Amino acid sequence: MVEVYDAHEQGEIVKKWLSENGSAIVMGLVIAFGGLFGFKQWQGWQENSRQAAAVEFEVMTDLLSTGQLDAAVANFQNLQDEYAKSPYTSMAALQFARARIAANQPDLAVGLYEFVMENGYPKAMKVVARERLARVLLDQGQPDAAMALIDGATDITGFESRFAEVRGDIHLDQGRVEDAVSAYQEALELLEPGAGDRGFLVMKLQSLGAEVPEPGIGS
Repeated sequence: MVEVYDAHEQGEIVKKWLSENGSAIVMGLVIAFGGLFGFKQWQGWQENSRQAAAVEFEVMTDLLSTGQLDAAVANFQNLQDEYAKSPYTSMAALQFARARIAANQPDLAVGLYEFVMENGYPKAMKVVARERLARVLLDQGQPDAAMALIDGATDITGFESRFAEVRGDIHLDQGRVEDAVSAYQEALELLEPGAGDRGFLVMKLQSLGAEVPEPGIGS
């Protein structure tokens, strides 16, 4: 017959066995099994954390969808404080920043993008936040700061076209039309299938009287 013990009983059995068979070997076994149980507890904690972060994210999303930005602050603050490295927190920050911009509160979006640039997970979140922050800075009349962000990116794999387009927008704002055209053309050539808006890039080039390159690697 299989006997079932609760956690307390298991602990007492281990302690009794250890007192009767105490040795370095026994201690090693206890430490090893303790590590195994600890790992399982850690896995359980991770799952609970994911579920809690998901709930906070869902509540915050519902509030933002109805325009209740102030009410959503508490939920995002909890995500930021308790689950800073969670993908849910990165998504929440990006979504909150977009809502701030839509509400004509770009200054409040800046800090959210900066948070994702520092804590974003997975890594692609950091790249998205950098690009969007550069656009905000450009809209705020800070083209040099925007360009510094774009140039400071170390890995933009998958986002090359979008970064080239932002670079073009910055050049155009600075009155550097030829550089803007080159950047837009590069953005078109780098555009991947189903990514970005080719028509919008074409329109930008045509408005500058520039040549529109043939579709690139996948456009």
